[in-house]
Amino acid sequence: MRDRIRPWARWAVVPAFALVAGLTAPAHAAPTAKATGKDCEEPEVKAAKAATTRVLKDEEPEECGPLAPGEWKARQDLSGGGGLPEQALLTAAGQARRIRSVGHWTSEGPANIGGRVTGVSVDRTGAVFITAASGGVWKSTDQATRFRSVWPDDYPQATGATVAAPDGSVYVGTGEANPGGGSLTYEGDGIYRTTDGGRTWKNLGLRHSATIGRIAVDPANPKRIFVAATGSLFRSGGERGVYRTTDGGRTWQRVLAGANAWTGAVDLAIAPDRPDTVYATLWDRQRTPSLRRYGGPGSGLYRSTDGGAHWTRLENVTKLTPGDTTGLKPDPSFSRSGVAAAPGGRVYVRTATWGAYGDEKGFYVSDDGGNSFTTGGAPEAALGWWGGEVWADPANRDHVLVPGEFLRESKDGGKTWTNDTGTHVDHHAIAWDPTKPGRVYEGNDGGVYRSDANAAAGSWTHAAYEPWTQFYSVAVSAQDPTRITGGAQDNGSNRTWGGERWNSWYDGDGEQNLIDPRNQNRVYACYQYGNCARSLDGGDHTTDLTVAAADDDRFNWFSPLEFATDDPDVTYLGGNRLFRSADGLHFTPISPDLTGGPGDDPVYPFGTLTSVQATGDRILAGTDDGRVQLTQDAGRTWTPLLTGKQWVTRVRFDGARVVVTLSGYRTGTGGGNVLTSSDGGRTWSDITGNLPTAPVNDVIIGPRGVLVVATDAGVFAGLGKRWIRLGSLPLAAVTDLEFKAGRLYAATFGRGVYSMKLTPALLRQVG
Repeated sequence: MRDRIRPWARWAVVPAFALVAGLTAPAHAAPTAKATGKDCEEPEVKAAKAATTRVLKDEEPEECGPLAPGEWKARQDLSGGGGLPEQALLTAAGQARRIRSVGHWTSEGPANIGGRVTGVSVDRTGAVFITAASGGVWKSTDQATRFRSVWPDDYPQATGATVAAPDGSVYVGTGEANPGGGSLTYEGDGIYRTTDGGRTWKNLGLRHSATIGRIAVDPANPKRIFVAATGSLFRSGGERGVYRTTDGGRTWQRVLAGANAWTGAVDLAIAPDRPDTVYATLWDRQRTPSLRRYGGPGSGLYRSTDGGAHWTRLENVTKLTPGDTTGLKPDPSFSRSGVAAAPGGRVYVRTATWGAYGDEKGFYVSDDGGNSFTTGGAPEAALGWWGGEVWADPANRDHVLVPGEFLRESKDGGKTWTNDTGTHVDHHAIAWDPTKPGRVYEGNDGGVYRSDANAAAGSWTHAAYEPWTQFYSVAVSAQDPTRITGGAQDNGSNRTWGGERWNSWYDGDGEQNLIDPRNQNRVYACYQYGNCARSLDGGDHTTDLTVAAADDDRFNWFSPLEFATDDPDVTYLGGNRLFRSADGLHFTPISPDLTGGPGDDPVYPFGTLTSVQATGDRILAGTDDGRVQLTQDAGRTWTPLLTGKQWVTRVRFDGARVVVTLSGYRTGTGGGNVLTSSDGGRTWSDITGNLPTAPVNDVIIGPRGVLVVATDAGVFAGLGKRWIRLGSLPLAAVTDLEFKAGRLYAATFGRGVYSMKLTPALLRQVG
């Protein structure tokens, strides 16, 4: 069943040799399991059905939106029942800062792996600024070799756009507009400016914009700035559309609104030789608790010829791209689009639909400023909803780059395309250096790259120091605590031994990692949907796990893989059923479906196990649909302990004591995020207490019975309902905890791995 999962190699790190060979799939075979319980029809299948089936005039296409790690995170954060409150993470962070803090964190890296970059800008001195998806803003003064943070740790770490102005100012938009990389619930609070190279930042407003797709500055008048406010995926309204300031950000006016309350702006372009001509693309999109709509009739291309005062929708396409039936006209399938403007009236537009993988619709070129468009050659960059821009070389209007799964290059005005090789997959940002002709910086899911040959294929150099990796998991050796490994979004599984301080040893989107507590050379790593492997030599060579799964088994984006606490030779893997292995390699089911069944999403595999702990015949299992079940006889019979809760992030027991953590933002109407039982699960107490109203992602039972929890707003320790904050971390979600040799390790989704010594003196303060 590998073919069911293979398309998700598009999200994976691909080694250099694979890029050269043109490969996109991970080097490891998938277990015999399906990722989903339902099929999601591709556009060609729907077209064939449409030819023989009556379709209602106003019927929208099936909600069959893109698969993404963002689905995993959105499902969790929305499981509280109150949706996603505005600025939910920032509110929780403010609550966290009011809780007493003890201890100090030390960064464990990595600095050389990188992570998703959403924006790149180059100021008039040649300094490079980048926005990381959930890691803040970074600056380099050595041509993107090494970066340092220039962003306060307590500011929104989810950043979506940056631009440098001719007067030396640099602008940053908070909140990532890309809807699929795991940080889509970390909304921002508007636009910021620095006038001193990043030493200080000022919020200029648009605090209710949630996400920002693009910022454009008038090259002839740096006080005139346009912002593409994309808005929240989860709430209608707010500040969305195109906003303009003519006084450097003191006041803002919405100059282009969408056709409905879900439509925002995602891209902008100013004609370089006619700065009163501005182009904008709007995107009609909506995320519900279980499904998503990434396209709609509000999506489209607009133009202003008077500096943003008045706008006209552009729809005149004289020749459609083969396979595209709508061009630039309103249509329910019209998803994200990108626009670029070049001298002489040249305009490029790239459109996407919203099938399962966000396939392209069309690529169009205008030589009359947008009055009419004709098709160019299809770039075939893929994932148009994920990296939906188009970029025109400011020095050569026929030189065009299109991001997507691959970076595609055209030197003849979009007629023909070639693969621009030598970089990580999944591309999002570019900037030409105004101080050095031919120098280009590019941001993708693997970090930042520089070309001194005007983006020529094979000319890219990867940054050496870029510490904004998004980790899902961390594992530490019991024999040698310097041996750390973890799974990272977009960048596989990475370890601190066997090469550089951090180096990749397993592909895909890195998920669960394990180190045998008795033998540090026996290690496990997974990529999405339960695809895991074992190594007996520390990760140098791996063998795929064999899982006796049925065709209708479901595996979570992050599937739990755990050792039995009393015997690491026994290993468990969670799908919708629980699988057990006595040899650590071959897995068979030992349970029925422990969930309420598949969800109504035709794409994402809901109804799965999310956490497991086992000691002897006693096994505790939690699910994404809010259930906790217990077996005392190795899986022959199961007893439900909890039902109807939020997404269960972790289950832990120590004797009769049981602890369960839950995701979801608390809104005052539901229960808490930390539950405990002292009688094996018969009765429960809510000990959430003074924790911030953020999702709780992990819990460990530490020395002296102290509980340590990881949340989206930091790490906290306590014995009951009163918690203290452990140190002060950047505002990146803490996804996983590990405790080894008196030291606590925390994986963050955007700022790497940190550690803290839990000294007796510190633990006494917790008590």
